[in-house]
Amino acid sequence: MDKMPITKQGFEKLEKELKHLKTVERPEIIEAIATAREHGDLSENAEYHSAREKQSFIEGRIAQLEGSLASAEVIDPANMSGNTVKFGATVKLVDEDTDEEVTYQIVGEYEADIDIGKLSLAAPIARALIGKSVGDSVEVTTPKGSKAYEILEIFYK
Repeated sequence: MDKMPITKQGFEKLEKELKHLKTVERPEIIEAIATAREHGDLSENAEYHSAREKQSFIEGRIAQLEGSLASAEVIDPANMSGNTVKFGATVKLVDEDTDEEVTYQIVGEYEADIDIGKLSLAAPIARALIGKSVGDSVEVTTPKGSKAYEILEIFYK
């Protein structure tokens, strides 16, 4: 299995979620299933079916997290430096058409969340940025069309 890069913070977040699912959510759902069973006929017991559905989701998420953590290669951006964009970099860009500034951190797919500025290494913008330096322009084709960005700043934190 190929190793997937992930930041130290992203790895810790996944570990925390896994621990919560195993120590809080799983025991709660087991108890809910036991309580629902006590109500009798399971074929018409909505609480039981709901609890089993939630249990299936929790067990699936646990398996997914365990797989993600097992294949993770932890990289701490705080220990990195350089003048080019690479995994872990935080990049400040300006949209060349609108002059709107945006800042993204290039992270692994397990921790990507565009709403908080964490951009997956596999995203079109991230792929276009890799290897570039401050002052470089990149043209990116996204689902919303073509965009041009200039790199204003690269830092590792």
